[in-house]
Amino acid sequence: MTNDHDEEVEMSELGRGRVAANGITFEYLEAGEGPLALCMHGFPDSPFTYRYLLPELARAGFHAVAPFVRGFAPTELPPLRYNVHTSVMVADQIALARALGGDSDALLVAHDWGAVGAWGALGRAPELWGRAVIINIPPFDIFGENLGTYSQIKKSFYFWYFQMQRVIEDRIRQDDFQFIQDIWGDWSPGYRADDDMVHIREALRDPDHLRAALGYYWGQFDPTRFGSPEWAAEQESAWGGSAPQPVLYLHGTNDGCHGVTKEQVERVKGYAGTDSDAELIEGVGHFMLVERPEEINKRITDWLARTS
Repeated sequence: MTNDHDEEVEMSELGRGRVAANGITFEYLEAGEGPLALCMHGFPDSPFTYRYLLPELARAGFHAVAPFVRGFAPTELPPLRYNVHTSVMVADQIALARALGGDSDALLVAHDWGAVGAWGALGRAPELWGRAVIINIPPFDIFGENLGTYSQIKKSFYFWYFQMQRVIEDRIRQDDFQFIQDIWGDWSPGYRADDDMVHIREALRDPDHLRAALGYYWGQFDPTRFGSPEWAAEQESAWGGSAPQPVLYLHGTNDGCHGVTKEQVERVKGYAGTDSDAELIEGVGHFMLVERPEEINKRITDWLARTS
């Protein structure tokens, strides 16, 4: 467990920057110098989830960058704010890597929606990254195996709830975003997200930014199309297939967002390059980077040392 003093030290090591990519200006946290380590977050999240990992990547010789992803303040609002398709997530990661100097020495780290974008970006622009660490969302084929199961349908209730566009924005804002804090409690049981919520509220408090963030769900899970053959083909073209680079895939047994079996985690290696590894980590949930930062950081940096 990291104490408050350690967290203050980690936060003091983080700088801020901005870069134009894919038509908008992204703001980001950064640490270190060297080859790019692009760290992409998801929903309901912020780049501060990487607050422990960024300094470790800097010490490992990387320029570690964690953008506020499309829709999350203070990154510039996109012209199309209410529909963020998976193909746009892929394009954002490719554009960010090109703007920030990605190459064969670069690393991509991705979590949640960031992981969805990463599975597409790694294969579609392989020259921009030499390795990747992907957390909690498996390749599209494996992801799709779980969507229709009863246990996953219960976990994914928010897919459907977020389609209630006339009421959902007010519901999320109620009680200072308590709904989001409750989501964190379900996805990472036993972890208190008080510190994380400070940054999430800042990123989503503006109504236009909240709508843009919900656009990830409106763009993917329209009930009239979700699960249809046309929907599956569209998603496959955006983020299906394999990553040619070595990938470290991490998933927690307590992940309340997306559940996987040990056998599915093992199969992830078949969707990635030589020297890939995949681990189902006992007792950790969706937000493992802040739940057990020392352990997770070590798993990542040890793998990077083995594959350098």
